[in-house]
Amino acid sequence: MDQLMAAMPFVWLAVVVAASILEAVTVQLVSIWFAVGGIAAVIAAACGASLFVQLLVFIGVTAATLLLTRPAVKKMTRFRKTETNADRYIGKTGVVTEEINNTAGRGLVKVLGSVWTARSQDGGVIAAGENVTVQSIEGVKVIVTHT
Repeated sequence: MDQLMAAMPFVWLAVVVAASILEAVTVQLVSIWFAVGGIAAVIAAACGASLFVQLLVFIGVTAATLLLTRPAVKKMTRFRKTETNADRYIGKTGVVTEEINNTAGRGLVKVLGSVWTARSQDGGVIAAGENVTVQSIEGVKVIVTHT
């Protein structure tokens, strides 16, 4: 039993190293709390605490750091989708200013005051003056359908 107790600081250091490596690999803040708990357990082991107390310290510190920091970390890492200028055109109605002909590689549409190169979604020809709806954007072209 004395050999086990003498080895426990090294076991806890291994836990700290493993959790740190896992954290570095994932970059998702999923194991940092285990590393902090492991450090606390190393300190408890160095102070001569029993294995049971070391486990309680590890679990307690891990849970406490998780509960105290997780909401803040979650708030900081929440990514909101930011629409680009191009996203606002999808679903909007426009007017064909130059006949859309996918085969000839021609077609212009005016949507929200901007003129875009356009292609029809179904490959059909759409005459100038027709109203169309923007379905998607591919590069610098809008993909449209008849309204």
